[in-house]
Amino acid sequence: MLIADALKRWQVLKGRQAILSTGTDEHGMKVQRAAELQDVQPKALCDTNAETFKDLARKANISNDYFIRTTDPEHRDAVEYFWARLREGGYIYETTHEGWYCIGDETFYPDTMVEKRISPLTGKVFMASIETGNAVEWTEEKNYHFRLTAFRERLLQFYADNPGWVVPRSRLAEVVDWVENNLEDLSISRPVSRLSWGIPVPDDLTQTIYVWVDALINYITVAGYPMWPPGSEHAQGWPADVHVVGKDIVRFHSVYWPALLMALDLPLPKRVLSHGHWLMSRQKMSKSVGNVVNPFFAIDRWGVDTMRYYLIYQGSIANDSDYNNEFIVDRYKKGLQGGLGNLLNRITRPRNWSVRKAVIAMCGKQGPSLLERVNIQTLRLESSAEVVDGHMQDLNPSAALREIMEFVFETNAFFHNAAPWGMSKEGDRTAVYEVVFLAAESLRVAGILLQPFIPDKAASLLDRLGVSADRRSFEYAKLHADDSYGESLVPLGEGAQSSLFPPFPVED
Repeated sequence: MLIADALKRWQVLKGRQAILSTGTDEHGMKVQRAAELQDVQPKALCDTNAETFKDLARKANISNDYFIRTTDPEHRDAVEYFWARLREGGYIYETTHEGWYCIGDETFYPDTMVEKRISPLTGKVFMASIETGNAVEWTEEKNYHFRLTAFRERLLQFYADNPGWVVPRSRLAEVVDWVENNLEDLSISRPVSRLSWGIPVPDDLTQTIYVWVDALINYITVAGYPMWPPGSEHAQGWPADVHVVGKDIVRFHSVYWPALLMALDLPLPKRVLSHGHWLMSRQKMSKSVGNVVNPFFAIDRWGVDTMRYYLIYQGSIANDSDYNNEFIVDRYKKGLQGGLGNLLNRITRPRNWSVRKAVIAMCGKQGPSLLERVNIQTLRLESSAEVVDGHMQDLNPSAALREIMEFVFETNAFFHNAAPWGMSKEGDRTAVYEVVFLAAESLRVAGILLQPFIPDKAASLLDRLGVSADRRSFEYAKLHADDSYGESLVPLGEGAQSSLFPPFPVED
C-alpha cells in the first residue's frame, strides 16, 4: 500500500488526477480453512480482517480512493459477467484435472516446480513448491479450465513489444521463461465439495470460481466494470497505470491476468510493479517462527512518517530487505533528525538573519555568484526535481527518496562550509542573504518533493518555512518559484524537543 500511495501522491503533486485502490482478497481455500480452525463463519473472519486492513490504511496515512472487498455484491456481479463472457467466447471447457495444489499459494504447480523437503520442526518429508517452499498436495478433481495456452504466442509477443511492462525487468525475464516452458491451461474452478467459500460458477452450483480469477477482476470492478457505457470505458481509470504487487504473485498478474483480459479484448494495465519482501534477521517473516512485526505497534512507537520514510528508503524493488529497529533509529537520526531537521533549525532559528529578508533580497536575482560553492549548489538545486521525477516515472520511490535525501545532505554540507554566521559577524549582509536564501530554497524544494513520502512532516516543514498551502505543488519545486515565504506559519520553538524531528524517548 505504501509504495502505491507514494506513486499516487506524486501524481497529485504534479497536478494530475490519480486513483488508488486497495482492499482484501477474501475467498479461497486458505480463508475457508482459517475460518474452520477458528470455528467462525468465513464472512465473519473476512469482516474482521477487512476492518483491520482499513484501520492500517488510515493509520499509515494511505490516501486510497477505494477499498474493495471481493465479497462485495458489485464485485460478484462483475465476476459472474466476466465468466459468462469467457464462456461465450469458447475459452472455458470442463475436464478432469490432477496435479499438485498449494493452499497457501492458491495455485496448482506442475511436476517440474515441486520437490521433496523435510520439515525442520517435525522431521517429516513433504512435497513443496520450489518457488515458495509451501506444502502442496496431490489433487484429482473435475473442474473448468481456461484456454491459457491459446495465448502463449500473443503473450510472448506482448512481452517482446513491451520490455518495461514488468518492473524490474529481471522479473519479466522470469515471466517469459515460465510462459515458454511451463504454460498449461488454467484450472479456474474447484468442486464445491472441496471449496464452498467463493463465488459459484454461473449455471453450475457444483463448482466454485478459482480464487485468483475472482481476485484479479477486482481491478476492473473498481473502475465500474461491466457497467461501461460505450465511449466511457476509461472514465473511472481503466486501464490502470500500474499494479503494485509482491514478487511472489507476479505470475498471476503478468500471465493469467493479461491472458484473461486479452480473451475479452479488454485493455491491459500499463505496467506491473513487483517489489521485494521484508525479512527479519535475514529470514522470511513467519508467525510460527515468531519474527513478525505488528505494523500498528511500529507506527505507535516510531511515528507514521518515520515508518513511511524507513520502509520506502530502505525497501527494495529488486531484492528483499531486512527489517530491524536499529536500522529505523539509524535512519531517523542520520536522515530525518540529523539531516532534514538539523538543516531546518540551522536556517530558521538563528537570530542574526531573517529568512524572509533573504527571500525578499535574493528571489528573482539570477546569474553567477562570486562564491563558487553557491554556483555548485545552484546547479544541484536546478536539477533536483527532474531527477527525482525520473525515478518516480521509473516506478522507483526508494531511489527518488534517496535522491531527495542526498540533496538534503549536500545542502547541509553547503550551509556548513559557507558558514553564514561568520559572514554575519563580518557584516557581509549580501553574502549572508545569498547563502541563507539558497539553503532555504533548497529546503523548500526538498520539502515539496518529500510530501508524497512523509506527508505530515513535510507539511510541518513547509509551515515552518512559511510556504503557503497553494504553493506546494510540483511546479513550485524550482529555484525562484516562490517569493512569498520566509515567515513561519507556526511557532518554531527552542531546544531539541520542539524540533521537527525530536529525539526518541527510547531507542531500543
